[in-house]
Amino acid sequence: MDVRKRAKVNQAGSSLGILPPGSSGERCSSGKRTEPARIREGVFPLGRSGSFSGSYLPRRWPWQRCVSMAAGLFLAVLLAVHIPHFCFQEVEREISFRTECGLYYSYYKQMLQAPSIQEGLSELIHDNLTESKRTINLLQRMNIYQEVFLSVLYRLLPLQAYLEPVYFYIYTVFSLQAVYVIALYLTAWLLAGSWLAGLLTGVWYILNRVDTTRVEFTISLRENWSLPFFALQVTAVTCYLRPQLSKVMVWLMYVTTCCFCLTWQFNQFILLVQALIVYILDIVDLLTTTQVTTLYLVQVSGLLSVWLLQFCNSMILGSLVLSFIVAALFIRHCQPDLKTGGLLVRLAKVLLHSILVLLLAFIINSLTKKALQLRSDEHIFKFIKSKFALGPTRDFDASLYLCEEAFGLLPLDTLERLAGTLLLYPYVPTVLLLSGMLAVAVLHNLRYVMLSGKSFNMKTS
Repeated sequence: MDVRKRAKVNQAGSSLGILPPGSSGERCSSGKRTEPARIREGVFPLGRSGSFSGSYLPRRWPWQRCVSMAAGLFLAVLLAVHIPHFCFQEVEREISFRTECGLYYSYYKQMLQAPSIQEGLSELIHDNLTESKRTINLLQRMNIYQEVFLSVLYRLLPLQAYLEPVYFYIYTVFSLQAVYVIALYLTAWLLAGSWLAGLLTGVWYILNRVDTTRVEFTISLRENWSLPFFALQVTAVTCYLRPQLSKVMVWLMYVTTCCFCLTWQFNQFILLVQALIVYILDIVDLLTTTQVTTLYLVQVSGLLSVWLLQFCNSMILGSLVLSFIVAALFIRHCQPDLKTGGLLVRLAKVLLHSILVLLLAFIINSLTKKALQLRSDEHIFKFIKSKFALGPTRDFDASLYLCEEAFGLLPLDTLERLAGTLLLYPYVPTVLLLSGMLAVAVLHNLRYVMLSGKSFNMKTS
């Protein structure tokens, strides 16, 4: 009886594809591969529940990953489209824009709700809702051309049935941040001559996004629109300083400078820092006269173009960067022998030249503001004075800026975060090494100019 029961069990197990240990099937008496051998060779059955089909497939299908990725992307798009639609209403999405972010988004929504593009522009030019009892030109007062352009683009493209206006706005800002990272990658690649430097720059920017961007929680801020264009401008300047690409990059520098200035009201201060750097590189013979003049004229052309687009905004004419560039070009024209003479003589000339440029720049700026009766940028200078303890700290506008964490002093835990992402350790020695190389290059240029000047004097005598 026991033998018959065992025979029945073995027969049922073999019909289900299950072989007991030590059975004849496992010993390969028939010369065929058994299931354990097939599994060891990378072949496995389709399933084990229910009846066994007996067919085997390779462990890795050539099209399996493609199907899985396509299904995953389809599911991600499905969730992105449907879950926000059912979870949030349009009003709930809009109130997520805090402080001035909601103000900027309201102009984008106002353009979309206008009967036509012309009427929407007319409402922005003759706005009587932003300031009480006053009608102002918003295109002149604020940097909202990006909202106007985006609303026109949304009207013209066939997107209304697929994408809501708020998501089109958000995705555009996030796409600009991708452009920002790409521009940083290209700049690092051009400077270092290696794609690895660009890759490290992009990775470290993303890892330290807490200290590099505020786009995650303040989407509509002007800096999130402007800084990607500034990064592109830096890339264009880097290409321009290479002789083989100089003529191609001049127009790109102009376009990116215009976009940068058009999208942020603080553009003049960043351009002022850039102009000061160009001035320093000029007096130490690291840039040619043509390069310096071209960079200055590109900045001036970009600012004047924005001045026209913003209906002759007087704040641009009264900016410090315009006054500085005019003073630098004028003093340089009046002092052509700046880069001649011995080391001490040349240092004295550079010191006198710098004093004259700064003095003339402040005179031009003061006269321009008095002539135009310009007072719209006083709150910015009050904030700078309050931040560096150069003036009273009880001013309302200055206190409003200082309440923001982004305008405060750099917290000490920033260094800990940078060290945690392994950025601080290579950054410090790299800056020290490059500073030393820059000092050596400057001394070499000064020595070369002195020797060439002496040889020229000997030939003429």
